[in-house]
Amino acid sequence: MRRNAGACLIVLLAALAPVTACAGTAGMSLTSPAFVAQGVIPRTYTCDGRNVSPELVINNVPVRAKSLVLIVEDPDAPSGVWTHWIMWNIRPSVRVIRAHSSPAGAVQGLNDFREHGYGGPCPPGGTHRYFFRLFALDTVLSLGHGATKSELENALHGHVLAQTFLEGRYTRK
Repeated sequence: MRRNAGACLIVLLAALAPVTACAGTAGMSLTSPAFVAQGVIPRTYTCDGRNVSPELVINNVPVRAKSLVLIVEDPDAPSGVWTHWIMWNIRPSVRVIRAHSSPAGAVQGLNDFREHGYGGPCPPGGTHRYFFRLFALDTVLSLGHGATKSELENALHGHVLAQTFLEGRYTRK
């Protein structure tokens, strides 16, 4: 990642390796045409709608990246952090993950609904935050289809080149 005179921040996330993120640099980014950062996730992408994943747009992946990982979580769940989607071995050339799909070759693991794939926001009450976390890795992971978020995070250790996130919110009516 290129640095300029802006301030830098060391980011520590769970048991993952530290990654330097600098203000003012063209770091990796994750956006969605379905909702703005910290905005409301439309009903279509929740348990109250079609329960399909939103389209995601990826930019500025590090040149050295060999794969990408996506983890979608709700840190406001009553039982602790709830995992809605985990996916790894996304090709670093992927720039768009289409709604209701996963890129060819990507592997989806078990979410906390005990299903493979996306499980949309479904808070039992109040407004919850949902973090779409994207990691660029210096390797391709050798995890089986049934891997959990814990196993995925262990496999990430020492391989993270860059990371970013997109936050959305949802309140059940």
